[in-house]
Amino acid sequence: MFTFQDLIDITGGQKLTGSKNRNIRYYVTDSRRAVAGEEAIFIALKGVRYDGHDFIPDLYRRGIRQFIVQERNFPASCREGSNVLLVSSTLSALQKIAAAHRNAFSLDVVGITGSNGKTIVKEWLTQILSGKFKIVRSPKSYNSQLGVPLSVLQLKEYHNLAIIEAGISKPGEMDRLERIIRPNVGVFTNIGPAHDEGFKSRREKALEKWKLFKECDAVIYCGDHKTVHETHPRGKGKIFFNWGYSPFCDLVAGDEAPGIVSLKHGDRKYVFRIPFRDAASRENIMHCIATALYFKMKESEIQEALDRLGPISMRMEVKRGADGCVLLDDSYSNDLTGLELALDFMLQQSKPFHTVILSDILESGRTGRDLYPIVNEMLHRKNVHRLIGIGREIIASKDLLTIERKEFFRDTNAFLRDFHGNFSSQEVILVKGARIFSFERIVRRLQEKSHGTVLEINLDALRHNLDFYRSHLGTGVKTMVMVKAFAYGSGSWEVANWLQFHHVDYLAVAYVDEGIELRKRNITIPIMVMNVRPDSFEKLVEFDLEPEVFSLKQITGLAAFVKENGKTMSIHIKLDTGMHRLGFDPEDLDRLLAILKGNPALKTASIYTHLAGADEAVFDEFSHLQVKRFLRMYGILKPALPDEVIRHVLNSAGIIRFPEYQFDMVRLGIGLYGYESTGSRQEALRVVSTLKTYISQIKTLREGETVGYSRKGKLKRDSKIATIAIGYADGYARAFSNGRAFVWVKGVPAPVIGNICMDMTMIDITGIDAREGDEVVIFGEKPDIRELAGAIGTIPYEILTAVNDRVKRVFYTE
Repeated sequence: MFTFQDLIDITGGQKLTGSKNRNIRYYVTDSRRAVAGEEAIFIALKGVRYDGHDFIPDLYRRGIRQFIVQERNFPASCREGSNVLLVSSTLSALQKIAAAHRNAFSLDVVGITGSNGKTIVKEWLTQILSGKFKIVRSPKSYNSQLGVPLSVLQLKEYHNLAIIEAGISKPGEMDRLERIIRPNVGVFTNIGPAHDEGFKSRREKALEKWKLFKECDAVIYCGDHKTVHETHPRGKGKIFFNWGYSPFCDLVAGDEAPGIVSLKHGDRKYVFRIPFRDAASRENIMHCIATALYFKMKESEIQEALDRLGPISMRMEVKRGADGCVLLDDSYSNDLTGLELALDFMLQQSKPFHTVILSDILESGRTGRDLYPIVNEMLHRKNVHRLIGIGREIIASKDLLTIERKEFFRDTNAFLRDFHGNFSSQEVILVKGARIFSFERIVRRLQEKSHGTVLEINLDALRHNLDFYRSHLGTGVKTMVMVKAFAYGSGSWEVANWLQFHHVDYLAVAYVDEGIELRKRNITIPIMVMNVRPDSFEKLVEFDLEPEVFSLKQITGLAAFVKENGKTMSIHIKLDTGMHRLGFDPEDLDRLLAILKGNPALKTASIYTHLAGADEAVFDEFSHLQVKRFLRMYGILKPALPDEVIRHVLNSAGIIRFPEYQFDMVRLGIGLYGYESTGSRQEALRVVSTLKTYISQIKTLREGETVGYSRKGKLKRDSKIATIAIGYADGYARAFSNGRAFVWVKGVPAPVIGNICMDMTMIDITGIDAREGDEVVIFGEKPDIRELAGAIGTIPYEILTAVNDRVKRVFYTE
């Protein structure tokens, strides 16, 4: 454990102020996950769109008293009792601290890099080697310039093996990561297109990745990857332990039978059963087997570990519970690092009551009496109100767990049989269990009942898209995000909660009821309501909602309401500059000006317009004309507007195409959800929503038979037909009938055959090795929703918003 003075020596920084030389136990880089207490230190990282220095006053109020900053003007109000270290770069300082922490340990460190498979190899390798070592590993995909130092700082005195992954996106980055990780064993998974844009060639990228292994005693890689093999630096004393199907490899691989592989090293041949048959998983497993052999594991030990392997869940899912609660499903692994990450994610949910269902922790490297005081401290620090413990070890240590409300069960069966407690709509429940406890059964029991069709929402993709648009904004430009129409089909509260956590400035909904629902579920940021009727004025005030105002009749009614009731209200004035949907016309402005001047209780928060053709270059001249009209109308109203009034005209497409018109705020809609209507920047966005269902039944039918209503699906050959559990009542449009759309089964397109029914659809899976119960993708990465929209002459908006509310939404983060 370093002290504050140690950090000064390590970083070469300057002490701005300091009261006493405290120990450092917790390193905080995200203000939203801050740990209060004298042994925590906040590192104020600074990026293109964020600045950790802005959150120092709030963190000081919450009890943080140690800071690393790169700006000299530390708030005077936060100096009393604080240790403040000034450095030239807070990220560089964190990396130096992590490198010093690493240097304090003498242990084997496996460094993993490559284009794909790093995280899977890390997780499988941890499982395989866990019987031989006490392991610390990178959490999730923490492999960046920030993630690597945070991973290394987990090292404790009881670990004897670290497995750390490293990813880079441009030259120069790996040198910094190598100094932090200092691996003595390396795994180079492969080289592929990921981050090609940051390098001149694949060869350059491979050479950069090899820098991670410059001090390694041994490096494991696949010799069949030509670029990887040809670029490795042949240093003295190094062992290049490559495997592959080519005869020159150190370990020559072979496929003995389906699911059976062999590795031959000299005269010795090893044969293993592997649990996966796809090419990517086979390659990942072979990396793990080769590494295990390097660590002198016996063939029988490796096989026993392989038999226990299963698919790695790299994501935490947010699901709706049966009693209105929120379920966080992290039911496939359980270690201290993963528990802390899951608890951090729990704190992001805007629910006041926190419950954790926790199994025995099997991968900690500690005994129960040493382990559970750490768990107890963590649960208290993360504001857990109720603990449900499952497993013999946690029961044996229950006296060490001092959460006020706690219950314990011997195993999952006992919980499912004996637990009768109710959960509330104000509760978030983290389900965190090691794989052998089968906590997915608990999730199924507690989950809101729904049929098997699921719309999956990737919160990481949502974050990527938000960051993409934010990166194109000028300094100080605010962001309003559209969450109307059930957040474009994604789920209003869940998306709004996520956006609130990521500090967007405004939300926008279509109707008052949508805004009320968000307020009832603890969404506190400003919400603009786009369609407001007179009978909802009281609700606007009661729930602190801000109406869009677009007509003289409407604003006259609002003025009378606030005057009669002695209220104030923030409003958003919409001007019609050419869209001709809603908004004040130029001839309305004199009257509007008089109303605003005469009613100071109506406080104008923003003034805006909507561009009719911002997404199409053919309308650029008209878009420029609309902005000129907007500025002219704004100039007329300015005498009645506050100085701080927000002006905004741009939607998702406009953010990219008209940066000169960003003004004070932009409105982000379909772009957040992964679709750029101009198509010019589509490759920069990630798909957020994936609609999935399953095969209910498979039939083999003869040529000439028909499928579905009105006998529309006539077979031209003997065919295998699958019925899937989705229909037009779920939002899968009947217009997709009769081959106009494909779904994806086992990575292969399968056409719709016959008419789509209300709750079911038939598809032709002839030639596809599919079974009843198999997953079917309706849209996502493939099929692309834009192609589906084009097939029936519509737009992605319509397909996204058509997904019925009865379809279960599952939100996940990796």
